[in-house]
Amino acid sequence: MTNPTARRFLTLLSLGILLSPCMAADATPRNQPGVAAPGAPGVHGRKTTPPTTAAPNDDLDEYGVVQIADPLERVNRGTFWLNHQIYRFLLRPVSKTYEAVLPQKLRTGVYNVFNNVEYPVRFVNDLLQARFDRAGWETEKFLLNSVAGVGGLFKVSDRFPVLAAVPPADTSQTFAKWGIGNGFYFVLPVLGPSTLRDTFGLAGDYALYPPTWICIYYAKYTWTLAFSCPDTARNMPIKLGKYDDAIKNAVDPYLAARSAYIQNRNQAARK
Repeated sequence: MTNPTARRFLTLLSLGILLSPCMAADATPRNQPGVAAPGAPGVHGRKTTPPTTAAPNDDLDEYGVVQIADPLERVNRGTFWLNHQIYRFLLRPVSKTYEAVLPQKLRTGVYNVFNNVEYPVRFVNDLLQARFDRAGWETEKFLLNSVAGVGGLFKVSDRFPVLAAVPPADTSQTFAKWGIGNGFYFVLPVLGPSTLRDTFGLAGDYALYPPTWICIYYAKYTWTLAFSCPDTARNMPIKLGKYDDAIKNAVDPYLAARSAYIQNRNQAARK
């Protein structure tokens, strides 16, 4: 389904379904109790030109390693070693168990649901980057996947190339667009590679992530587990796979992981 008219029809239909509880609430007489549903975001004007990306231009040394300030290298190498053991003896078995217990289609559904919930992170950062066309596309994706995709379980938006091609936005990318550099590199326990900019960006992403709001509001351990465990599990196989690819056959796994991470983040910031 690549017809823009069909896409617009489905988007408007999804918007109407989401807004229908609001319309019903407005029709309730003022002297009678009624429950108002939150309004759905509006649909932005659409362009049919897919986003483009700039050519890579990373600062590489003579060995092909992306350069970045690393004043804490000795500490970082110790944390990197510790993380490697955690990945090897704890997270990898958990990840393999998750893949063995849940069928591929169910794992894909879990991933899609949480990816759909991340809409505020992408939408707000598109606005902060003045990418208003992408903010509109993200809204279309959210509406289509929430309604036609049964709460995001199915990624209906992938059937439309203009929506499938929208690159994800995060707070660190926004900082990069504003001219803020990476800062220095360091390795976080368990979480892995990061930079000063990415760490502040991660805090911004969590602040915009709806499950964070629910956990803070209820402030209960069970709520935190209910939302964080499935979200962590759905990302774990992907992140461990990228980690394995980065250090495979590397003479110095630390430098290989650092280079792969910085190159990936720099490319994401240029999109």
